[in-house]
Amino acid sequence: MSILEAAMEFRRSGYPKPLLSKKVVALLFEKPSTRTRVSLSSAVHRLGGEVIYLPAGELQLARGEPIKDTARVLSRYVDLIAARLSSHNSLEELAAYASVPVINALTNNHHPCQALADIATMREYAEGWSFRVAYIGDCGNVCRSLVQICAVLGIDLSVASPKPYRFTDQEVGTYREMAKLNQCRIVFTENPEEAVRDADFVYTDVFVSMGMEQEREKRLNVFLPRYKVTTSLLSRARLNAKFMHCMPIRRGEEVDDEVVESERSIIFDQAEYRMHTSAALICHLISSKS
Repeated sequence: MSILEAAMEFRRSGYPKPLLSKKVVALLFEKPSTRTRVSLSSAVHRLGGEVIYLPAGELQLARGEPIKDTARVLSRYVDLIAARLSSHNSLEELAAYASVPVINALTNNHHPCQALADIATMREYAEGWSFRVAYIGDCGNVCRSLVQICAVLGIDLSVASPKPYRFTDQEVGTYREMAKLNQCRIVFTENPEEAVRDADFVYTDVFVSMGMEQEREKRLNVFLPRYKVTTSLLSRARLNAKFMHCMPIRRGEEVDDEVVESERSIIFDQAEYRMHTSAALICHLISSKS
């Protein structure tokens, strides 16, 4: 059973077996979190395992211990590490030196756990793999992981973003080649109306992510009002198109409150899937390691 199929089964039928009995998962977090921390913790507990939450500021990492030492020590104590770190290089070093599986629970570059939940949510609502996605806004970590998973799975995706906040030409070219190999299209445009045309799902994220607060005024001047998801913009997508957001939301900035609270919004199902896909991913990694 694939990770996505397992996640959908967890959502349908619950967690009937203690698949992680006697297993311990460490959550190594540098950044604050609601959905990532609670979804991972709940997933492990529902599967019969134990969680140790490790704020990086309370570890010897804060006093200069090399991350490669932390990786090797934690590997002696736990069965899996989920790390939410600022630097992607730090995550790669952690994974290189750990002898247990390491999950990327977010870095500045990527958010693959979110992308898994996004695709599982879309697949459920679309009742299969025939759907189109539009992403509106900043090409940050959430967008990057969404583009990558769509390109790999053969899902058409249009991204509308101002050019200064788009991926590099080289990166865009890589994604287009990946999409071509998997018989789908990844399109980049500056026009939100063009991006949402024929879309089944319209997705956005905050314009000012964690750590970018000093750029807030500059970013809002670029993104607003053109890239805000409004009822008018959503109406240009397919008739029953759904609205998605990874959360947290700044209502009135990247999306109007009436869109968030509308019947077309599926953000809370999307958030719930964070738990189910995390559970499926952890089971897959630990069983593969055994």
